[in-house]
Amino acid sequence: MIVNTLSRIFLHKENGQEVRLADPGKDYSTEAVLNFYSNTYPILTTAKIIGPEIRDDEVRYRFETTMGTKG
Repeated sequence: MIVNTLSRIFLHKENGQEVRLADPGKDYSTEAVLNFYSNTYPILTTAKIIGPEIRDDEVRYRFETTMGTKG
């Protein structure tokens, strides 16, 4: 039996393009990662966390916000 540890990746859309954010630390919860990156991307202060989704040997979390969209 082979056991692989999957890396966490955090995704965020900015100006219509998807930005891959690296995991700042395994000890961080997903909420702590969101707070960590909200200093760099202020729009993340109103974001919600979608996931986890396992794809391509990665655990993906998506930060989604509705701020700035109409409808």
